[in-house]
Amino acid sequence: MLGLTSEEAKKRLREYGPNALPERPAEPFPRKLLRQFQSPLVYILLLALLVDLLLWLYEGARGVPLESLVILAILLLNALLGAFQEKRSEEALKRLKALAEPSVWVLRDGRFQRLSARGLVPGDVVRLEAGDRVPADGVLLEGSGLLVDESVLTGESVPVEKGVGEEVFAGTLLVRGRALLEVTRTGAQSAMGRIAHLLAEMEEEKTPLERRLHAFGHRVARLVLLLALGLLLLGFLVEGVSAKVVLFAVALAVAAVPEGLPAVLTLALALGVERMARRKAVVRRLSAVEALGSVTVIATDKTGTLTENRMEVQELLSPDPEKALLAMVLCNDADLATGAGDPLELGLLRYASRFLDVERVRREHPRLSERPFDSAWKFMRVTTPLGSFLKGAPEALIPRLALPQEEQARLFEEAGAHAAKGFRVLALAFGEGEREEGLRFLGFVLLLDPPRPEVPEAVARVLKAGVRVVMVTGDHPATALAIARRVGMPAEVVATGEELETLSDEELLKVDVFARVRPEQKLRIVEALQKAGEVVAMTGDGVNDAPALKRADVGVAMGQRGSDVSREVADLVLLDDNFATIVAAIEEGRSIYENIQKFLRFLFSTNLSEVLVVALGMVLAALLGLRDEAGHLLLPLTAVQILWINLVTDGLPALALSLDRNPGVLDRPPRPKESPLLDGPSLRFVLLTGALKAGLALGLLGFLPGAVGLEAAQSATFHFMAIGQLFFAYAARHTDLRPLPNPYLHGAVGLSALAQVALGVGLPGALEAVPLPLGVWLLVFGMALLAFALAEAVDRAVWKRGAAYAPPR
Repeated sequence: MLGLTSEEAKKRLREYGPNALPERPAEPFPRKLLRQFQSPLVYILLLALLVDLLLWLYEGARGVPLESLVILAILLLNALLGAFQEKRSEEALKRLKALAEPSVWVLRDGRFQRLSARGLVPGDVVRLEAGDRVPADGVLLEGSGLLVDESVLTGESVPVEKGVGEEVFAGTLLVRGRALLEVTRTGAQSAMGRIAHLLAEMEEEKTPLERRLHAFGHRVARLVLLLALGLLLLGFLVEGVSAKVVLFAVALAVAAVPEGLPAVLTLALALGVERMARRKAVVRRLSAVEALGSVTVIATDKTGTLTENRMEVQELLSPDPEKALLAMVLCNDADLATGAGDPLELGLLRYASRFLDVERVRREHPRLSERPFDSAWKFMRVTTPLGSFLKGAPEALIPRLALPQEEQARLFEEAGAHAAKGFRVLALAFGEGEREEGLRFLGFVLLLDPPRPEVPEAVARVLKAGVRVVMVTGDHPATALAIARRVGMPAEVVATGEELETLSDEELLKVDVFARVRPEQKLRIVEALQKAGEVVAMTGDGVNDAPALKRADVGVAMGQRGSDVSREVADLVLLDDNFATIVAAIEEGRSIYENIQKFLRFLFSTNLSEVLVVALGMVLAALLGLRDEAGHLLLPLTAVQILWINLVTDGLPALALSLDRNPGVLDRPPRPKESPLLDGPSLRFVLLTGALKAGLALGLLGFLPGAVGLEAAQSATFHFMAIGQLFFAYAARHTDLRPLPNPYLHGAVGLSALAQVALGVGLPGALEAVPLPLGVWLLVFGMALLAFALAEAVDRAVWKRGAAYAPPR
């Protein structure tokens, strides 16, 4: 069997198309742009603009309706920024989806190759193992004892037995056995493709963080709308019914309500998970990012995660080496030529190939029947014309030997002694005919899987971060404990799967190493830890690990050796199956949340100062009877100026904050899972800095008119509000952590400040301002720097106090 050639496969790929389900077409950019205007507040603002334009026409259309045109331009710029953010998020998530695409073993050019399932074509021969999702419709060429779960198509939960010549369908799951499949239909022509339209209609679920932010934004919106309504009524009382007052009040509401927060949040999450992908951790659900920052316990597998998964036979201890080598070759599903198969089985073949011809032995002794390995019975049997060869865990095979109890006890003791030295111990046995009892002992194989060199440092870092590490493995307890100590885990208490049945939940919490654990027992471990208030990240790679991965706060699947079903239910897929990558993902998860907190502090601090200046300024002007040259009530900021400040500050600087790098996030304990969006110190920062900046702005507005006139004072206040808010981005990013320099933030602040000065000097009329002398500009920048210095002082005081009152962990 040679399979297709690469050339033929390319030709068929052009003919049949990729093996992928039809996707919903991407939303065109113009439609994205229009959707940015779908906000009740924007509708009110557009209505107010329409009224203003109609009044301008009614009054004879004298001059240019500059205010209305500038407001329209600002709204359009805001919509463009929102649409761009959305498009950038979608592109990032699309790239992420491509990374998470499944790969399969395909026979091409006479050898099995690991290729993307997307590239399958009719005629391809695919190798499947238990836990693999069937990638396309096809006919079984080889396989015995196969069980296929077809519930995704039929709704029938009981797996169906399948044999050679029978058809299996895309999307179904191979629950038991190993098979070769010839592909007959791919993509839209497959069984899964025919029901894909149902999947396309499923809506993306919002993350808990997005839902909390949405609710928080609604609460803020209600408060701001009440304030805007109050100012509107005040304006009507003083000015009479006026489109100018309506524009002003609605503009304040548009600027102060954090409408752009969801877009910034989604982009921050998307860029963050892209960074994770570069560090070999692919996030399958955005909701996992929030949980990652709160993880308090990592329940990790040993093989391949803490160790290199490079199983090499160190020694074969056998009374009959020749027969033992036959067992290592015949009771084995791996393929040495292509590297397909379990690392342990490949290690056995590499060792055996030094002494015999693997392919010739397999040809001369074909399989008559088999019992595939399963965690329930912990051994594998293959029957050939020579008899039955078995390999498995010592505790599974030793009781099946035709030996007296004393001899069995001696073998158990010997296996335990080897395991205590860190060896993986495998027992071999032989029986006449097809049998699994009364066997002859063929010896022990001692394999060594060394710890990954980067793991001890990763364990030390995560322990320092307040995260506990426990090992959950199917290996021998002595081997597991030896490896745990070698990687730096403070492991003392070991429990086996059998002992786990008798432990209470309280006793289970004290265990550091769980050995000989069955996959279904992992679920109990996760639930007991969660009941104790822990946030659990659990690793898994097998079919039966799926319930535990789904139940864990963060399910972590293996990208290289994991089954398809484990990857599908997991929140995080490790492309390199490495424990250090879990630690990197936790670091990124904490960093993303830290950055979200930063732009929340920045946006709400600056928005609060804006609201206070406008509200207090308008009330004072009404009480003192202050009016401009046209006789209208003196407003601290006009509608155009409010919207411009909102555009300049809420756009690029807020986005740049989401790109901050925070190297110290692992030096603090995990964040409580239900912690508020704005914690105590952040809330104090927002209130104090917002009030301080508003006080300085009102001071300018109060004292400057005597020196430079009313209009210049109003313009100076406007420029101070815009430039001062830009500087606040730096204060908002400083907590008890000091992030690395952020060139994107420097660029965003510099560019925005330059745009502010350029318009203020070159086109002041466009922003309803007047030209200012150099001395006033220097005063504006001096006051902005003073506001920044005061914000930094508040910062230090708030975080110092926050650290003093931080609950001990």
